[in-house]
Amino acid sequence: MAIIVDKVQKRKDIALSCRTLFLTNNLKDVTISQIAKTASVSKGSIYDYYSNKEEILFELVNILMQIHDESKHLKLLNASSTKEKILVFSDFFYDEKCEDLRELYKAFLSINLVARDDKMMTFQTECFHKYLHWLEEIIQSGIEKGELIPEAKFLAKGMYCSADGLFLAASTSYAIDNIQKELETYINTLFKLIEVKK
Repeated sequence: MAIIVDKVQKRKDIALSCRTLFLTNNLKDVTISQIAKTASVSKGSIYDYYSNKEEILFELVNILMQIHDESKHLKLLNASSTKEKILVFSDFFYDEKCEDLRELYKAFLSINLVARDDKMMTFQTECFHKYLHWLEEIIQSGIEKGELIPEAKFLAKGMYCSADGLFLAASTSYAIDNIQKELETYINTLFKLIEVKK
């Protein structure tokens, strides 16, 4: 009797098995042979699921971001104020638990910056809109609770892009020593302007 393989799960398993390989090596140095060995499959089997190693990294980032989002959602449920929720929302950029995901995300970004891939661009665009919408909902909830002035809703995209920009600056230069401190200072200062004065 033939063994039935769940191709979707096998694809995920291959990607997840490569986590350490991608974290400990420069992507350009990783070979399909190493990936096959790490995933305990034949080299030919890799090509049954993926076109190249970049696609495997893309899948891995996608899987880990879904897991991260579930964790973030739970943390947001425990946050009481809008400011606390926005600080939790921004912790991807500095939380130790997200360090591996950040490193893989940087590798993903570097691929897309060098050779714009339509599938990766679409994924990044969807992520942008998803996280922006999430942040907009947090801000709108704060407005409805009377914590924030109504105009705060117009700052969501700028807040999101500022956090992402600080992350990129911290990743590509020596200009940002402590991204957590920078983000917290930015958010605390912004809240002095958008919080409803009691």
